[in-house]
Amino acid sequence: MNPVVTQPRYGAGGSTVSDWQTGSFDCCADMGICLCGTFFPLCLSCQIASDMDECCLCGASVAMRTLYRTRYGIPGSICNDFLMMMCFPNCALCQLKRDIKRRREMNAF
Repeated sequence: MNPVVTQPRYGAGGSTVSDWQTGSFDCCADMGICLCGTFFPLCLSCQIASDMDECCLCGASVAMRTLYRTRYGIPGSICNDFLMMMCFPNCALCQLKRDIKRRREMNAF
């Protein structure tokens, strides 16, 4: 009998821990998302909210990034989410949208 050493995570396939599909500053990984995040961040924010079945008026926020991160077992903290959204909001939005897109392509979203 094996003892349980980690708690299961919602939507992460049990105790599986994953990571972001791309880095915070990997803008060139998807130029379409990068351009949208640079010139139309509110539109990108609404797309992300829609992808996550949230209200577009809320936009992408620290809470949404934290929800997404915990849903997929991505290591991090609320403090890190806050710092990314406050200091590098466009990069954080683009990273979140790229991650959603890649998980959809892998049928894991």
